[in-house]
Amino acid sequence: MPAPKTPSLTTCLVIELSDRADVPIVLIRRKHPPHGWALPGGFVDVGERVEHAAVREAEEETALRVKLKILLGCYSDPTRDPRGHTASVAYVAEAQGEPRAQDDAAGVAVFSPEALPASLAFDHARILRDYLIWREQGKLPCPEIP
Repeated sequence: MPAPKTPSLTTCLVIELSDRADVPIVLIRRKHPPHGWALPGGFVDVGERVEHAAVREAEEETALRVKLKILLGCYSDPTRDPRGHTASVAYVAEAQGEPRAQDDAAGVAVFSPEALPASLAFDHARILRDYLIWREQGKLPCPEIP
């Protein structure tokens, strides 16, 4: 029996800079299509744990060593990535220091969660809405099922 065709597995992170009073978050400006601002993250390698991929991708794209705080959710809308169907495991993480754009990031910036750029790639606006609920209310939102 042939292996089933399944979505690609990815991970992304909302990185909080815990050494700053207002605890801003880090976004990258994507070097490759789809362009725009995005949460750091990427594809999980075969044989790699999702949480290890998240930590690896954060360091590869932002030069930050992160500590995972919480699993925010899994995002799997088949239209979330114009390149094909992906399922992304999203984490909230914390780091300290100054982020630097590396690898697939054309740029990096620090934002207040209440003042995010309008142009966000993928479904990252939804992930960040869920993050704000968790940050403000201390609870994880229920997944929306259309």
